[in-house]
Amino acid sequence: MGPAGEQVGVVRIEVAMRLAQEADLDLVEVAPNSKPPVVKIMDYGKFKYEAAQKAKEARRNQANTVLKEVRFRLKIEAHDYITKLKRAEGFLQAGDKVKAMILFRGREQSRPEQGVRLLRKFAEDVAEFGTVESNPTIDGRNMVMVVAPHKNKSEVKTEQNAARAATKQAARDARSGSAEDEQTPASAPAE
Repeated sequence: MGPAGEQVGVVRIEVAMRLAQEADLDLVEVAPNSKPPVVKIMDYGKFKYEAAQKAKEARRNQANTVLKEVRFRLKIEAHDYITKLKRAEGFLQAGDKVKAMILFRGREQSRPEQGVRLLRKFAEDVAEFGTVESNPTIDGRNMVMVVAPHKNKSEVKTEQNAARAATKQAARDARSGSAEDEQTPASAPAE
């Protein structure tokens, strides 16, 4: 391929190198696995810079989903349960997964069905924000369930950025509107 992206055709490597030297550019192999290999006449420094910029942009737009943890006791009070529930809803709205864990002590270990019942109630209460990814399982003295959010982290981040931009624009519009009001001369009172 030529420097402007045009097709030169299948040529010997010596001819391609000569064309690159005449154009004062580099010969870069862009598809080494194809038969015959595809090379392009371009500025290699510019090519590396653009590739680095694309990689940087991709990393910036990538959002990692974090596993947040909410711990319960089997005999949790109603108010404490509501507090933990609101905390878990906040995590799910932010696009994070929630690991709900019940800690068993002593004789409580002989009643795992109560733990399953509590976790199912929890799953029903957060159903509008997330879905159960893994059902309740016993892990030593604990019972664990994972709830995944409906929206992934990158969708939430995009929505937040759009809302932030709209708020800034509204503030700018309000400021420019009040500045115009101050500049308008007051009309003389009618006599």
